[in-house]
Amino acid sequence: MEKIALMINDRWLMVRRWIRENRLEFVLLILILFSGAFFRLYKISEYMTFLGDEGRDAIVVRRLLVDFDPILIGPRTSIGDMYLGPLYYYLMAPAMLLSGLSPVGPSVQMALLGVATVFLIWFVAREWFSPRKGKLAIGALIAAGLYSLAPVVIEHARHSWNPNIMPFFALSIIYGLWKIWSPFAKATEGQAESSKRFNWLIVVGVSFAFVLQSHYLGLLLAPTIGLFWLLSFIKAKSSKLKAQSFLQHSAFGLVIFVFLMSPLVIFDARHGWRNFASMKKFFGERQSTVSARPWTALPKFPETVTLVATRLIAGKNETAGEFSALILSIGSGFVFFKLIYATVKKRKLSYNLKAYLVLLTWLGFAFIGLGLYKQHIYDHYYGFFFPAPFLLLGGFAENMTQSAKSVGKMAILVGFALLLYINLAENPLKYPPNRQMQRTISVSEKISEEARGERFNIAVIAERNYEDAYQYFLEKEREPIVDIDALRADETITEQLFVVCELPKEKCDPTHDPKAEVANFGWSKIDNEWVVAGVTLFRLVHTQ
Repeated sequence: MEKIALMINDRWLMVRRWIRENRLEFVLLILILFSGAFFRLYKISEYMTFLGDEGRDAIVVRRLLVDFDPILIGPRTSIGDMYLGPLYYYLMAPAMLLSGLSPVGPSVQMALLGVATVFLIWFVAREWFSPRKGKLAIGALIAAGLYSLAPVVIEHARHSWNPNIMPFFALSIIYGLWKIWSPFAKATEGQAESSKRFNWLIVVGVSFAFVLQSHYLGLLLAPTIGLFWLLSFIKAKSSKLKAQSFLQHSAFGLVIFVFLMSPLVIFDARHGWRNFASMKKFFGERQSTVSARPWTALPKFPETVTLVATRLIAGKNETAGEFSALILSIGSGFVFFKLIYATVKKRKLSYNLKAYLVLLTWLGFAFIGLGLYKQHIYDHYYGFFFPAPFLLLGGFAENMTQSAKSVGKMAILVGFALLLYINLAENPLKYPPNRQMQRTISVSEKISEEARGERFNIAVIAERNYEDAYQYFLEKEREPIVDIDALRADETITEQLFVVCELPKEKCDPTHDPKAEVANFGWSKIDNEWVVAGVTLFRLVHTQ
């Protein structure tokens, strides 16, 4: 315990010393973190998304906390009929418990994780591109500043959803790989130093489990992990003791990874390897999902780079996105080849070049993977490399401010100011809150009132919502809601069905809607209807 206290004290002294030496950067960093927190947390209960997916997750976690129902399986994927692991649910549980089973708790947790990602981007960019003591890390501040204000990033950081944890853990993986394949490693490095560095293998194992159980596109991080693990092992083989330590830490990291993935494997084994079969089908029948030929992704590179720059860096502005993609591609290419030239000249990998190699490998495999995917690409698909374009921009900006003349530095600052303005112009807070959770609560309370304590079924007619959002609050209040099971119709079909129609009133036809929850209820008629919080609520009873 005394050793831990001394270590914490030493770290605190280091932080205080750094603050004294970098007062301006510290103040700017605090402003960036504060702005990131504000845009993610302001009226979060009114802005957060709370639809069927979020309701489903809340139901599962509530049952874990209230009924002690262990979770072996995570959410179902929208494509491929596959299931993720349950790690995200266990991550949600403490926030859910602390918030009194309110869905706002996990959303706040996601927002705080988003702010932590802003800090991590600054920290990584500073270490990669700004090793100069006492100097203002302009590139790191630009990367973190833009990330804190990017509209797409903000939208995915203020509600609880499994893909939203990917940016933090993906960046932890990349930084861990860089620390393992360390630019500071020397031939004279001691056993204790190398063992400390290899601890990052455990971080990589834990973070990769979180990423994979967030979204299966996290598999595109596997080639980067494999490549830099191999390069690090080759480096460690120069010393027998280092190689032994490297393999021991690798094995420990792998064991933890397997342990965190084991609930999904146990579930799969108990259900005839259903998930494995779905994965095999998804990747085996590639006509409409993915291509097995990596070279087919190469022609899509310019389009993918432009799309990523538009959605992430340029605040959804297509013109700014095209310009940003062009400048960033040319500028980063120039910096990269300049670093290669310096490396050839000195016959030693430079500090910055190693960072660029890790970063470009991360982005390269990401773009290849997206290029092979044949379905529509949504913004959350970028989650496993959200921080990468910002880090690349930060590295380019730092190099330009260090080597360019006054005109070049002014161009960087003007470009940053323009991107800042464009991102702020599209800030999500400029739009009124959706109040989805408040609407759901109001409708659920009306259902509870009209059900009068009797058992009931529920159905939702909507474009992109389903029953679980309403069911969560009904279950939370212990209302006698029953899911219809066609195999147990006599037991599960009640005397009343409440239909929530979120479509315009003229499009609502609850007695003839083809949705399974309505069709399975059988012949019915409208007994009553109400307009609650902008949606139409119907009470259906069986036709006598």
